[in-house]
Amino acid sequence: MERESEMIFLHKSGTYKLIETKNAVKVLYLNDKAYAWVKAKGIGEMLVISHTFHKSDCLLATGRYRLYGVIDEPQLHDLPHLELQVTSRLWQGYLLLNGLPDKVRKRVRIIPTSEYITYNPAFDIGQALNSINPRVFS
Repeated sequence: MERESEMIFLHKSGTYKLIETKNAVKVLYLNDKAYAWVKAKGIGEMLVISHTFHKSDCLLATGRYRLYGVIDEPQLHDLPHLELQVTSRLWQGYLLLNGLPDKVRKRVRIIPTSEYITYNPAFDIGQALNSINPRVFS
């Protein structure tokens, strides 16, 4: 497949839940995968892969999420973008410097950003994203 110079890829989407445990640890669930959301001194906020179930002391947020890849978009950083739904048409964006944590890279930085893709009029793709199937937008 020939790639165009500017693209946005939808890698994953689904539901998320952000909880806090009794020990004040925040845990982000993306579908069935859990990530501890911690603040590392001198580094900043990080997601750390977790293989255990965490008992929730309180629910902080819930909704849909989308994970995008970005290539050569002038208005966006060329990094994976995680977006968490805040309201029906408002999404909070985060930059993932190395994608989501996995078996190899157990910890990754997560940086809040004002950049967002979903329902951003500059990209006109919010209404088209109703499935989990990877799609390409240019």
